[in-house]
Amino acid sequence: MAIEDGRRNEYVETREQPAWFTPERMLIILCVVNLLNYVDRGAIASNGVNGTLGNSTCSGQDDCFEGRGIQGDFSLSNFEDGVLSSAFMVGLLISSPIFAELSKTYNHMRLIGIGLSIWTAATLGCGLSIGFWSIVFFRALVGVAEASFVSLAAPFIDDYAPPERRTAWLSYFYACIPVGVALGYVYGGVVGGNCGWRVAFFLESLLMLPFAIFGFVSKPVYLKTKREDANSAALLEKDEYPSVGDEESSSIWRSPVKTWNFIVKQGKGIAEDLKLLMKESVYVVDMLGYIAYNFVIGAYSYFGPKVGAAIYQMKNPDILFGGTTIFAGILGTVVGGLALDRLGSTVPTAFRFLGICSFVGAVLCFTAFTFSTLLPFIILFSVGEFFLFATLGPVNFITLHSVHPNNRPIALAMCTVLIHIFGDVPSSPLIGLIQDHIQNWRTSSLILTSVLFLSAIFWYSGSWLPVKEAQSADQPSSLLESNKPRAALLPGHE
Repeated sequence: MAIEDGRRNEYVETREQPAWFTPERMLIILCVVNLLNYVDRGAIASNGVNGTLGNSTCSGQDDCFEGRGIQGDFSLSNFEDGVLSSAFMVGLLISSPIFAELSKTYNHMRLIGIGLSIWTAATLGCGLSIGFWSIVFFRALVGVAEASFVSLAAPFIDDYAPPERRTAWLSYFYACIPVGVALGYVYGGVVGGNCGWRVAFFLESLLMLPFAIFGFVSKPVYLKTKREDANSAALLEKDEYPSVGDEESSSIWRSPVKTWNFIVKQGKGIAEDLKLLMKESVYVVDMLGYIAYNFVIGAYSYFGPKVGAAIYQMKNPDILFGGTTIFAGILGTVVGGLALDRLGSTVPTAFRFLGICSFVGAVLCFTAFTFSTLLPFIILFSVGEFFLFATLGPVNFITLHSVHPNNRPIALAMCTVLIHIFGDVPSSPLIGLIQDHIQNWRTSSLILTSVLFLSAIFWYSGSWLPVKEAQSADQPSSLLESNKPRAALLPGHE
């Protein structure tokens, strides 16, 4: 039996964990997989993979050059180029709540294994694409695959991290976002620039393959459960919920009627969970700030190297942007998590921290784009990134601790849906459309960066919200305290 933070809620181990399992090993595996996910996102945004559109139809008086990379090979406009980013996000946001709902019945580790297998096949498909619509399809499929991981990984970390280091552990995991994107810039620039953009996708697929296999062959890891949910967990032990591979589960997919009923049941569950989440003011305000933040960061990560090359004539924008983002990402994310643990891991403190960091980051990044020379831009933008990335641990801490523990997968899934469907899904094509119209990357970047001030306003205002005792302490909130916790949210069977 484990006592959560020495407070009232006791947590118990309901099943035996596999022999390989320790919290530290689990953290390392999840961080490496998360890193690979974001390397892919950085790679497709790099000049080596994404490329540039040529002007082969130019007149003799112009400087003629051929296009390269995805944009050059498929002759994509900036808007169509931005659609590639949005296609990935559409797949991610559609599938995230589905995987979260399935996690109520099926084992989390098996679902992650399925997702990573799809990811491996989808990145291979990206490398084999023959045109715009084929790569749009495979980018959407990569998003579908990644949904299994983003919805289910963080609850494991929050569950097994030492209480005094919970935010720090989450920060290590979320540090893989900027670091992975930055490494993707470098990886895409080097591999795509020297071996071709298709090879970059082939190697990604190969690197993820061992983790996809591990997700299937390894014995599952199980989340802890609250003592009052132990009876519900016991029901799962008695096979009163369908298991992956059992006769009842298999028959679902053999009968059209059962398949339809299963889909309807999952859809109703998602709708019910979303309704409950939207009643939580802490969760809603957290999401509003996160949406504005992701609107900017998503477009930064996709168009960053292109902007650097256009405004500051960078010779190696992939490597330069990648290097500064790695530095700011690691330092900012880790320092942000450690700082919140030091200040006190409470929801109001986290909101104040988010508001201050996002405001300072917005001012620095906005000012950076006003300079016409490279050195002050790099210095100000790097420091601005440091403050922006310092928010990653605290914002996800609030997301996890604004809901009942059993609802963390669906809270993270809906977080993924909301920050993407209203954030970086529209931002990349929208900024591409603005740029196609005004043909000035500096102005486009300043317009984009100004949205960060909305994020600061939303987050800081969250510190004034009334917070339940369970939310302000290390305990989770009582989102569903009035309802009996649903056993199906506990891990399912192998």
